[in-house]
Amino acid sequence: MRFAFVFARTMQFIVIEWEVYKLTKDPLSLGVIGLMEVIPAVTLSLYAGHVVDQKEKKSLLMKCILGFSFISAGLFLLTWPKFVSDLPQQWILYGIYSLVFFGGIVRAFLGPSLFSMFSLIVPKKIYPNAATWNSSIYQLAAVLGPALAGFSIHWIGVHWSMLLIFGFSLIAVIALTRIPKKPILNPKLGEPVLKSLKEGVKFVINTKIILGVISLDMIAVLFGGAVALLPVFAQDILKVGPEGFGVLRAAPAIGSVLIMFTSAYFPLNKKAGIKLLAAIFGFGLSIIIFGLSTYFLVSVFALFLSGMTDGVSMIIRQTILQLKTPDHMRGRVSSVNSMFISSSNELGAFESGLTAKIMGTVTAVVFGGSMTVLTVLVTGFISPTFRRLDLQKDIDAHEANDQ
Repeated sequence: MRFAFVFARTMQFIVIEWEVYKLTKDPLSLGVIGLMEVIPAVTLSLYAGHVVDQKEKKSLLMKCILGFSFISAGLFLLTWPKFVSDLPQQWILYGIYSLVFFGGIVRAFLGPSLFSMFSLIVPKKIYPNAATWNSSIYQLAAVLGPALAGFSIHWIGVHWSMLLIFGFSLIAVIALTRIPKKPILNPKLGEPVLKSLKEGVKFVINTKIILGVISLDMIAVLFGGAVALLPVFAQDILKVGPEGFGVLRAAPAIGSVLIMFTSAYFPLNKKAGIKLLAAIFGFGLSIIIFGLSTYFLVSVFALFLSGMTDGVSMIIRQTILQLKTPDHMRGRVSSVNSMFISSSNELGAFESGLTAKIMGTVTAVVFGGSMTVLTVLVTGFISPTFRRLDLQKDIDAHEANDQ
């Protein structure tokens, strides 16, 4: 289910980016795509976490994926020449933005539902290994989705690419029907919404390691959103067309997949704090290299490195959140995480589009990578506790409890 859905979602985002930039030739329009998704995602995140902790997870997931299927169907119509031939270009653009906005509503509930469902399926003692495989599936889909998007735009066009995306969303629906319903592990069912939300935020603030991880990654993602500008690089700077665009978009995910499979055999639990800082530092450097490059292969390699370092960061972050969060708080903690991390992808896209409009595309990317590097250096200097973080003790404690 996760593979089919992520494949469809990443492919859809690439196709939308390509079509919107083709319509506008304005890098800021790529930032607006991110802004349209992040507004509802942030606004509804905390409430979505409360709902997830109070409801059965499979049913919520099903509603989210069906909502995504509706969006795909709408985009299929908006990219169909026969359907939009008499519509002004601005109406088409606003229609795409509206569907992306609806997608933000869906995503607000999707992230906490997936996070909570994962913990109900997997025993705690194998969370780190399971998180690696879970992330590997995500990244594999994130490799193939963008790659196929670039080639399908070239082979069958944007319109029929959207129909293909709709088909994969239906596969996700079918796969989800094979997963049984799970119990609701919440001793406070029926708790008032405001009290529930306050408890979730309070838990994150008081759990310093979770707050630190969320804050660090939020800033890194916010300023490292170079991938949002890939249509500009592909069409105007590197001039590699839709096929090259697909390769560029897939390169980070290929790097992440390589790390995911490697880390299944070489765990990242020991000295996790210093490894996380090093990974995000390397991510910032790779973004700087990408921004300065005018050679396609160098650009692909820089994005590949960004994916490898982000893969390390992702595994450590997921393991920390799974190990440090009680079962009955997972929806709300995931919502806070989504509000600051996942939504930072879209805010980062808007930041990249806006700074590209003001500074120029290359300067904007280099600026973002530099800010990521600076953030890591400051965090490592002021937080010795973060540097000394080691997850192996927590894993050993969970194994002892299970026994």
